Amino acid sequence: MGEPDARRRPAVWAALLAIYVIWGSTYLGIEVASRTFPPLLMLSLRFLVAGAILYALVGRGSRPTLAHWRSAAIVGGALLLFGNGGVGLAQQSVDTGTVALIVGSVPLWLALLDRAFTGQRLSRLAVVGLVVGFVGVALLVVPSGDHGDELGGSLVALLGSLVWAAGSLYARRAEMPAPPLAGAALQMLAGGVLLALAGLALGEAGDVDPAGVSGETALAFVYLVVVGSLVGFSCYVWLLRSAPTALVGTYAYVNPVVAVLLGTLFLDEALEARTLLGGGIILAAVVLIVSAKPVAAAPRRSAVAPTRAR
Repeated sequence: MGEPDARRRPAVWAALLAIYVIWGSTYLGIEVASRTFPPLLMLSLRFLVAGAILYALVGRGSRPTLAHWRSAAIVGGALLLFGNGGVGLAQQSVDTGTVALIVGSVPLWLALLDRAFTGQRLSRLAVVGLVVGFVGVALLVVPSGDHGDELGGSLVALLGSLVWAAGSLYARRAEMPAPPLAGAALQMLAGGVLLALAGLALGEAGDVDPAGVSGETALAFVYLVVVGSLVGFSCYVWLLRSAPTALVGTYAYVNPVVAVLLGTLFLDEALEARTLLGGGIILAAVVLIVSAKPVAAAPRRSAVAPTRAR
């Protein structure tokens, strides 16, 4: 997919600006909303509510088929269960800014998976970006002497980023209802169900205390539903079908900056040298990958060409 045409360009940049700011702030929202409500069940309720509202607004006439629901379950599982769920679990032991910087590795995974499964060749600049980027990821994920307890959470965030990237590539060609927002609603509903099952499997039901939910948790939850999901996720799903992958991936080096600033301002998270160095390396690598010119895919013999999931 090439550059967006002139008619779509203003809408593409408006949607990009929205996810730049909104998704950078959702790390803070998830942290606050999880203080008095377990993370996976909170996220499940978030996406079930948002998906139901969005479907009521735009999807009532879409008549989703079993194939649509299958695609929604795959995409919703990748982006919401592993992606957002991984963030929610990781933030139980890792600062929001560090988690956001690890999630900033998504364009690295996108480029790598694009090469592995679609034959998209990488330019030398992109290869350099991949190598540099994974050095930055290693600095953030491999614990120092004072951060040994963060390894598990960091690995969860890293796995979530990898699965999010895979789901994003699959979503570009997944069979979904014609209105993109109807597809987003199905993905949120399917992802919400999967998050609920995961939360129940991990025993989060025993931690639910409706009377103990604080006002700030409720406010953060409403923000995540209305702004983070209805606006942000809908913009992202639309962009996946309307703009080049590399351009969509630029959100990943803006979100961490927003998340780190908000974590420092509102959560008193320390800006350590290790975090700044690793995060700076990842952001520089993402810039290299996104700015690299695409290289034509190498021809494949039809006998060994991989089939594309649909």
